[in-house]
Amino acid sequence: MTDLEFVQRCASGDKQAWDGFVDKYFRLIYRYINSALRQNNPALATEENTDDIFHEIVVILSRDNFKKLKTFKAKNGCSLASWLRQVTVNYTLDYLRKQRAMLSLDQEDDDGLTLAGKLSDNSASARDTAAVEEKITGLEECIEALDADDKYFLEFHISRGLSLEAMKGLFRVSRGAIDMRKSRIVSRLRDCFKSKGFTLDY
Repeated sequence: MTDLEFVQRCASGDKQAWDGFVDKYFRLIYRYINSALRQNNPALATEENTDDIFHEIVVILSRDNFKKLKTFKAKNGCSLASWLRQVTVNYTLDYLRKQRAMLSLDQEDDDGLTLAGKLSDNSASARDTAAVEEKITGLEECIEALDADDKYFLEFHISRGLSLEAMKGLFRVSRGAIDMRKSRIVSRLRDCFKSKGFTLDY
């Protein structure tokens, strides 16, 4: 039985198929959650948080007559395990964003300045301040539109300041591949930002 047939049986209400899904994939989902937490914010990689996220993902997959699970189509040879990893990582990243912004506007640097403070001038007009806030919102939306792996890349390279050479070891690819990925991500962000009427100087 293929992965797609397996999912279709689960989604049709086949209890035996769903029990098989639970036995085969629930521990895997749990490990994906824990791994994503440890990679992105070790301080939040607690058993309680992992359990909470796991419960939410199970609910998401099964609610509304397995609506989310039915979106698995096995396209381009994607396995069910890979699809579940993507769903799990995306939800875990959303959870982390709710706990803390990937790039906090209120976080102070070594000089005691916040990003919000750097972007806004005390003498700026309300219109200027609104424009800055609009740009920030636009950039956040563009970042949100990236896939999970690209978000990982930004998290480590931009937020954590990991060098491209170090990123090579983290992603286990060549330096050329890392440079190409960075260029592709920046290009996507620039195009997205431009579509919102802004320019990205990076």
